[in-house]
Amino acid sequence: MLKLCVALAPAEDNATFGAVDADFDREAPTLFQALHTAIHAIESLPGLLVTRIEPDDLVTASEIAKRLGRTRESVRLLIAGERGPGNFPTPVSHVRSQHRLWRWSDVTAWACRPAAEAVQQARLIAAANAALAFRAAVDALPADERAFVFQLEHGCMQ
Repeated sequence: MLKLCVALAPAEDNATFGAVDADFDREAPTLFQALHTAIHAIESLPGLLVTRIEPDDLVTASEIAKRLGRTRESVRLLIAGERGPGNFPTPVSHVRSQHRLWRWSDVTAWACRPAAEAVQQARLIAAANAALAFRAAVDALPADERAFVFQLEHGCMQ
């Protein structure tokens, strides 16, 4: 089941922004095709933009436990290197805090050695969410700043 978060574009005479969650159950040979057709269907409607795909790539230790089907204590031991093969992915946020965040795409790649379909799906969702966030952020920039960001994205700073 795909969950897409959809932003309603503001009408010309209305500054109110809205957002809704849309659940999609798509029959498709691959996650890529399901995402592609779902996003295309939503964005073909005037005023609708997909802003995020869930499940989100950033996860807490509790969410890792839930997704891996483990207890929170088991995941704590994996993170600490006291159980499992070691080398648990490093957190990407709040590194010194009790509320650390990891990328699910990193965790699933670590947990599913050798790489499995779940790893590729997590990476696709992470990349698609990054592109959706990029699109939203860049659209709000003035033209010169937008050009700068596009140069960064393409690795061609001048």
